[in-house]
Amino acid sequence: MRLAERTTHDAGAPAGVPAEPAVHTATRTTHRRRGVNREGLEAGRRSTRALLWVLLAAAMVLYGFPFLYLLFTSFKTPIDTIAVPPTILPREWTLENYTNALGRSGVLASFVNSVQTAIISTVLSLALAVPAAYGITRYKTLSGRIFIMAALVTRMVPPVAIGIPLASMMAGAGLADTPIALSIAHTTISLPLSIWLMSSFFEAVPRDLEEAATVDGCSRLGALWRVVIPVVSGGIAVTAIFAFLASWNEFLFALLMTAIRSQTTPVVIANFQTQFGLDWGSMTALAAVYSIPVILLTLLLQRKIVAGMTLGAVKG
Repeated sequence: MRLAERTTHDAGAPAGVPAEPAVHTATRTTHRRRGVNREGLEAGRRSTRALLWVLLAAAMVLYGFPFLYLLFTSFKTPIDTIAVPPTILPREWTLENYTNALGRSGVLASFVNSVQTAIISTVLSLALAVPAAYGITRYKTLSGRIFIMAALVTRMVPPVAIGIPLASMMAGAGLADTPIALSIAHTTISLPLSIWLMSSFFEAVPRDLEEAATVDGCSRLGALWRVVIPVVSGGIAVTAIFAFLASWNEFLFALLMTAIRSQTTPVVIANFQTQFGLDWGSMTALAAVYSIPVILLTLLLQRKIVAGMTLGAVKG
């Protein structure tokens, strides 16, 4: 019996080398398989990360190329702007377009009008959207749900369908060709989206914060102002940027409701005409300058934007 066991134990081992136990061999095989699986997972993660970077680069090219082409065109000579076939980079770099665009009468006034209109429209949108969204999310009544759905429906109405009636109403109220009238019109565009955004941000705030504030003696309005508003400050920044952009880039209402005194920069850009057609160089130069305030505003509020986008992501 002992001879048979010894023969079986030493059958697969070379002469002079003791045989390895079967348990150790199985353990080593398991570790080797785990190593292979781990390497496969790491390779898959690297390939996924590389694919995501490629998609991100493609998206950046698609979104960034039109602006880069506009920027390069603003430095071209008048001949290069209408060259066929067009070139991406200027053959000769010049600042002539910027001097011509900024030197025209009414351009600086249009910048002031655009800033005034956008600020007034943004303040009006926030002043109306914050209490409306707070009431909808906290009281959860049937009328509140109907109201927010009606706000969504108004976003589906084409602006041209309400542009002419609004212009007539503002003219009848004596507000024709004023920044106030245009700001009110722009508020009709940004307010529904502002209510929806603020509703989602208020939903992410736990009610326990307000209950703790009321225990400490705050009223409902005091809890909103002292507790809830600071928590959703990032969401307010996001909503403000969307409202500001809606007014800053709007063209139709500005075309219908302004004549000379309150013209905004988009309307002035569209009026760049020469005897040979559109003045592409001056148009692109003024458009590039007009985009600077929005870029600076986004950079200044970057942290608030990130905080607003991630609000409620870890809500338990």
